[in-house]
Amino acid sequence: MSKLVLIDGNSIAYRAFFALPLLNNDKGVYTNAVYGFTTMLLKVLEEEDPTHLLVAFDAGKTTFRHETYDEYKSGRQKTPSELSEQLPLIREMLDAFNISHTELANYEADDIIGTLSKQAEEKAWDVKVYSGDKDLLQLVSDKTKVSLTKKGITNVETYDIQAIDERYGINPKQIVDMKGLMGDSSDNIPGVPGIGEKTALKLLKEHGSVEAVLESIDQISGKKMKERLEENKEQALMSKELAVIFRNAPIHVQIDTLKCQDLDTKKVIDLFKELEFQSLLSKFDDAEEEKQELEDVPFEKVENVTEEILASPSALVVEVPSENYHHADIWGIAVVNKTGRYYIPLDTALSSESFHKWAADDSKEKYMFDTKRGVVALGWKGITLAGVTHDMLIASYLIDPSVSSHNVADIAARKNKHIVHSDDAVYGKGAKRAIPEEITLADHLVRKGEAIFSLKSTLEEELKKNEQYDLFTKLEMPLSLILGKMETSGVLVDKEQLQKMGEELDAKLDELQKEIHELAGTEFNINSPKQLGPILFEKLNLPVIKKTKTGYSTSADVLEKLEDQHEIIPKLLLYRQVAKLKSTYIEGLLKVIHPDTSKIHTIFNQAITQTGRLSSTEPNLQNIPIRLEEGRRIRKAFVPSKKGWSILAADYSQIELRVLAHIAGDKGLLEAFQKNMDVHTKTAMDVFHVKQEDVTANMRRTAKAVNFGIVYGISDYGLSQSLGITRKEAQEFIDRYLSSYPNVKEYMEDIKEEAREKGYVTTLLNRRRYLPEITSRNFNRRSFAERTAMNTPIQGTAADIIKQAMVDVSGTLEKENLHSRLLLQVHDELIFEVPEEEVNKMKELVPKVMEQTMQLDVPLKAEVSYGPTWYDAK
Repeated sequence: MSKLVLIDGNSIAYRAFFALPLLNNDKGVYTNAVYGFTTMLLKVLEEEDPTHLLVAFDAGKTTFRHETYDEYKSGRQKTPSELSEQLPLIREMLDAFNISHTELANYEADDIIGTLSKQAEEKAWDVKVYSGDKDLLQLVSDKTKVSLTKKGITNVETYDIQAIDERYGINPKQIVDMKGLMGDSSDNIPGVPGIGEKTALKLLKEHGSVEAVLESIDQISGKKMKERLEENKEQALMSKELAVIFRNAPIHVQIDTLKCQDLDTKKVIDLFKELEFQSLLSKFDDAEEEKQELEDVPFEKVENVTEEILASPSALVVEVPSENYHHADIWGIAVVNKTGRYYIPLDTALSSESFHKWAADDSKEKYMFDTKRGVVALGWKGITLAGVTHDMLIASYLIDPSVSSHNVADIAARKNKHIVHSDDAVYGKGAKRAIPEEITLADHLVRKGEAIFSLKSTLEEELKKNEQYDLFTKLEMPLSLILGKMETSGVLVDKEQLQKMGEELDAKLDELQKEIHELAGTEFNINSPKQLGPILFEKLNLPVIKKTKTGYSTSADVLEKLEDQHEIIPKLLLYRQVAKLKSTYIEGLLKVIHPDTSKIHTIFNQAITQTGRLSSTEPNLQNIPIRLEEGRRIRKAFVPSKKGWSILAADYSQIELRVLAHIAGDKGLLEAFQKNMDVHTKTAMDVFHVKQEDVTANMRRTAKAVNFGIVYGISDYGLSQSLGITRKEAQEFIDRYLSSYPNVKEYMEDIKEEAREKGYVTTLLNRRRYLPEITSRNFNRRSFAERTAMNTPIQGTAADIIKQAMVDVSGTLEKENLHSRLLLQVHDELIFEVPEEEVNKMKELVPKVMEQTMQLDVPLKAEVSYGPTWYDAK
């Protein structure tokens, strides 16, 4: 049995565009409409299993209907350029799927769909139409059903004759009569003024059609209704005519030619990769991806490691698929260079003196993907790695940090080198992930090596073109080796101390629970919103802020708004904070203490954040909450690895505000830092026009909030929330701030303009952040991009400075032959473990090096403290 599916291309693309956030790939191409449309297409193919399929598009703005009514569709807003530029990509996607698509001058997609559905019905085929437009309901028959998009794009409501009767109480052919009476604002069909859907349906149930209604005006009750119908007879008939889908359009396609064909797997996968549709890529199983024809890459399995194999330079692949690569197994090693391509089994590499010597030789140039991972993985096996001069991951990340898929296969595909399959295709995903046969593994690793080796010059040329080569070679590459050493060293944790803190927090939770139950007058489960809601909003009669589908909202933002309403609220907030400390940090940290070293070996992510800041995972040591004393005390468990040593912390003071003063070149801010004044007091003096001695604590607090607000992208709403003032008061304060610091205001305007012109902003060291949404017609998206444009050069430069400080300090420690070790980086702070005899030297040396890391128009300032634990060092 033949089944024809017809898709209203423009309608589905339009729905997809507005249903999804504005996405773009690394080239800045918008992709949300393509993504939504493709998601819908895959669902339709799976659920309908059609024998024939066509997507119809509108050919242009004018159709034969404009001859009847010049104003047809005239009220529609112009299609956003962010959507119109995606329509060719949707057509390209359809070509990859081998799906027919067409358009016809002077006609709409509806007319093509109407014509083809009629032809299919005459052949007794089943027909299914997909659209977001109710006009197409007129096509419903015993052979044709219409699915209309509801919320989003994949959620649809399907109409047959019965469903239309249940929804409207009329038959499908009367849909055009309904439109004739009530009109359609989306198509600018006027209808009869004052008649809505309810009245139109009532009239049609009584009389049957527009013509019958107009012939029976005398029988219709209501003087006004009669007048409206009498005055708008022609308009009602014209509106009906405009709503009728033309079912004999002179289309060139024949329905027999619309047969569904197998998609072009390679084309689809390549397009998905280009558009960065990772979740859709995963729908194609491994076998599908394996069908890709990759160029032949012959290689040799190495039984004996010789100098010829280890030529310089070489791409080196150290394969550790585990996310947490500390003490994880290396699956294999590959080396690719001008002499050949070699797969080295792990046992062969580990037992080879030549390999050990070559890996540790700084003069033997090596190219890698994720140097740090290689340094750590080989380090655990007793192999030192040095001489890495190129890192594919870092190069790709610097070229565009907004890309979500920095892996060898995707980077290579973006550079049109389709040479390597994804790890998922080779190893499987999730629970199915496993080491494959040796021949498959060897081929995969060698292909990775070939991609790294052959694309090195391409990536570095792009870095040079972007003026980022120095950032790559002098900062990020040396830093990757430093981070590798830091991860391998780890930081010692006093397990007993952590367990003791856990017991103390349990006692605190018990105490808080008793107090909360007393204040509530009853016992209940504090962790259950279902039980907490009625206590707060029924028993204690607190004002309801927000409701959810299941009852009252007791979220943190709701409780914070009620904080001064009842003394139970601060207790509840504290209870939640303490409970989170216990579960996330005490229990969480105990789980990740390495059994062999008694240390925590966090992983520093060098290629994730768009500002360039480092982040840490497994565990995240940058997120230990320190506002709460109970949280700060967790740092007591972090201790030096040797007795008699100290933990030393060096922290940049107000680094982002210093960077702002330099970038904006504002006289007032420059003066504050050059004269070593308290910058928040100085801001309060300038904004409130008072002398230093007249600055109150509240004035300074307000000045501090706006200073940091400027750094993170100020808004009246954000400032009003942090200060507990109205948006109007906040905006007034921002205006006064900007008039006090005119160069800051000028910088904010200039940087937004620069972002609009270039499509990106840069830090002082030329780190880039692309901002395609800076020209969006959507106010919220554009505003976010503008705030990002303002704060990225500041935050990104601060990130560059702390990274450069890590490189400089590490170099100095090596040069001075000191035993002190860099352990952690947290925000603007560096943490070291220091032997007793080096404390005095480190107290002087570290801040001195940090303060000389970058020359700004204001001095950089670093403050040092130390003690027996990380807690005492702060």
